[in-house]
Amino acid sequence: MSEAPKLQPPSAETVDALARIVGEDHAIRDEADMAPYLTEWRDRYRGKAALVLKPGSTEEVSSLLKFANEACTAIVPQGGNTGLVGGQIPFESGDEVIVSLARLTHVRDIDLESNTMTVESGLPLGMARHVAESAGRLFPLSLASEGSCQIGGVLATNAGGMSVLAYGNARDLALGLEVVLADGRVLHGLKRLRKDNTGYDLKDLFIGSEGTLGIITAAVLRLFPKPVERVTCIAGLSNLEHALAFFARARESAGPMLTAFEILPRIGVEFVLKHSKGARDPLPSPHAWHLLLELTSPRAGDEPRRLAEFLLQAGVEADEIEDATIASSLTQADALWRMREMMSDVQKHEGGSIKHDISVPIALVPEFIARANQLVEIMIPGARPVPFGHLGDGNIHYNVSQPPGMDKAVFLSNWEALNAAVHEIVLDLGGSISAEHGIGRMKRDLLPHAKEALALELMRKIKTSFDPNGILNPGKLL
Repeated sequence: MSEAPKLQPPSAETVDALARIVGEDHAIRDEADMAPYLTEWRDRYRGKAALVLKPGSTEEVSSLLKFANEACTAIVPQGGNTGLVGGQIPFESGDEVIVSLARLTHVRDIDLESNTMTVESGLPLGMARHVAESAGRLFPLSLASEGSCQIGGVLATNAGGMSVLAYGNARDLALGLEVVLADGRVLHGLKRLRKDNTGYDLKDLFIGSEGTLGIITAAVLRLFPKPVERVTCIAGLSNLEHALAFFARARESAGPMLTAFEILPRIGVEFVLKHSKGARDPLPSPHAWHLLLELTSPRAGDEPRRLAEFLLQAGVEADEIEDATIASSLTQADALWRMREMMSDVQKHEGGSIKHDISVPIALVPEFIARANQLVEIMIPGARPVPFGHLGDGNIHYNVSQPPGMDKAVFLSNWEALNAAVHEIVLDLGGSISAEHGIGRMKRDLLPHAKEALALELMRKIKTSFDPNGILNPGKLL
């Protein structure tokens, strides 16, 4: 087997040729104008690029990749630039070209009988949700960054979000994809079928591949009946074992009506109260943990509310819940969800924060958090764990804020060591070191320890088969 050609820094001629494909108005060459594309919101990753290109059609993406593949020019696909592991940021060499999908925003089709919509990959997630709502349907993928993140990006990273419990990850919400391959060929896979057993499901290779196998340009997304009734509740508890017991009760009684089940630690609530203007304590007295849950129904009536009242009362009688309240208005419900959505942002105001996006079997969440908290205290005395997230699917954002008064740079110098130690606990419990944020640059070197050698070998063979010249997002994921 011959070796793949090595990637080449783009010559001036190559840059000019790529710019001509999209037109000079959509080719960004100035370093200052490129700046927003070269770093992410946490400012952990910064890079350089030879050029930023903003194609306006699948055909232009195809022409770009065909030319780049022949020239062995590295391409970094970028959506809304909201990723948390650096997968969308180029390296510092300046030899890569960013392809932003921001102009691909058309809604190509809405099929209410099939309950699908076909949209282009640059459409912001929030806009996709609005389009579905305007058509009387629900697109359930919801993220704190939905105003900025784009459909292509959430598919490329297999994003999760608040409603995975009821609707699944991004992978579960896509029926078909249109993808431009590294050599410029277009895979036309925009099928609206629930069943299609004609061989390998190529779609699922691209979802979660972080732009290393192809560039997603459009997708067929699943729609659902729009909830007519929605009830949001918050409960206070003394420990996570009680949270598990209550979750089992809620899941058994509510079934698919239980669409969200989140845990929030007291310290996280206090951070929100301290740093988020207008935030209010959701319950009269403090509790070690809070549960945020939501019940929905597509039928009119008060069934979700009656069920919520029954569940909360049963939880109190079983000594699982210490106190609880049901949001009495949409405004109150939004305030509760805003507290959850602010949980990560407010940690910035408390100094450095070392973050983990992990998953373990649901039943082992309390053990994971207890072991990780003990480990943190040994490694960095006084550091403050802020574990929160999706108890209903075992995905916990295990963040650690610096000790008060500690130098931020000194604290953050422990990032890799603490990550490694926490991930050892995760792997010991049969979990994953990346539940919904992906691998990108941050976790690339951790993957060989977290995944068996044969799985990595097969992944590399897939990468070589789809992108033999290695032009697509080189140095990310693998």
